[in-house]
Amino acid sequence: MSGYLTTHVLDTARGSPADGIEIVLYRITETGRDTVARAVTNADGRTDAPILPREAFVTGTYELVFHAGAFLRASGLIDGLAGDAPLFLDEIPIRFGMADAAAHYHVPLLLSPYGYSTYRGS
Repeated sequence: MSGYLTTHVLDTARGSPADGIEIVLYRITETGRDTVARAVTNADGRTDAPILPREAFVTGTYELVFHAGAFLRASGLIDGLAGDAPLFLDEIPIRFGMADAAAHYHVPLLLSPYGYSTYRGS
């Protein structure tokens, strides 16, 4: 059995899943970062399939980039933000390592307009 990677995004300001957020997964190498996968969160705040499925899993250092800006702008939770003014949070990178070739790694994002957190879930 080989490992795999899943993720999801929760809107902690409203207590609900965050849908429509683009997520890009990169593998970090000696020469930079290589794009591995792209996905968009569904109505449950999850991707429809593992963002890194078993057949593509390789141990190493990775980065998930959550493109949260459009979701946060549309949320109505940011007061006084006009037009294309910069958001406090827009693209949120999370860099992490996966060393166990047989493990399920789950890296969620708990999101609000002015803060976020993550953890290794199950």
